[in-house]
Amino acid sequence: MIDQLYALYMREVKRIFRSVYMWIMLISQPVMWLVFFGSSFSGVPSQVLTSFFHTTNYIAFILPGELSISMLFVGMFSSMSLIQDKRFGYLKRVLITPTPKYYVFLSKTLGGMTRGLLQVPILLIASFILGVRINITPLSIAVLFVSLAFVGIGFSSLYSLFTLKTADWQAPGVISNLINLPLMFSSTALFPEAFFPSWLKIISDGNPLTYAAELNREILLYNDPSWNYLLYLAIFSLFMLVLGSLLTNKYLNAE
Repeated sequence: MIDQLYALYMREVKRIFRSVYMWIMLISQPVMWLVFFGSSFSGVPSQVLTSFFHTTNYIAFILPGELSISMLFVGMFSSMSLIQDKRFGYLKRVLITPTPKYYVFLSKTLGGMTRGLLQVPILLIASFILGVRINITPLSIAVLFVSLAFVGIGFSSLYSLFTLKTADWQAPGVISNLINLPLMFSSTALFPEAFFPSWLKIISDGNPLTYAAELNREILLYNDPSWNYLLYLAIFSLFMLVLGSLLTNKYLNAE
């Protein structure tokens, strides 16, 4: 049975490596965010950056946040892949075999997570070229990849849940517009929580992107991580994975 899951997962991975346009998107989108959005604060006085961002380089501040955001956006491709399989009849052929339904869900989720992790070394290299110096150790890299894997699994699961019962091409885009921007701007990925109004701070405190951004900021910039953040991300990932598997068994259809 594990061979079936592995085969479905490898199909998702091969889709990534065989698509030139996917690689263009994987490389260009996060790098452009880092370059253009990061440079937009280059004129801010160093005293302001030190007081509120706890660094003199805004690109260094948003690097951990952008790594987290990239894992949020790749979740959309998990749901798009599921819809493609429905529209082209592939899912129907899979479901007439003994393959458990939740294997389809797990393969999409793990494929989305893998797609997001491929952006990590790209962003780290881009940040180095832009003059960012971060704490690179075996521990920091391990924490970075594990935490982002949790984020990728959680949000890929969430996106896939919305497309279990639909084959509408427009569904992933609509869901992306409804979810991505509120999650991104209610987290501390781009700005410190000190800038937020009280109601937004409440939302931020429950936002997984906040925990991912803060954890990786602490491990990459300050070498002083809060392990409770990693635990929160692990619980978020596990909850979404279990919920998605249960709902997939009940509601996934091939059309």
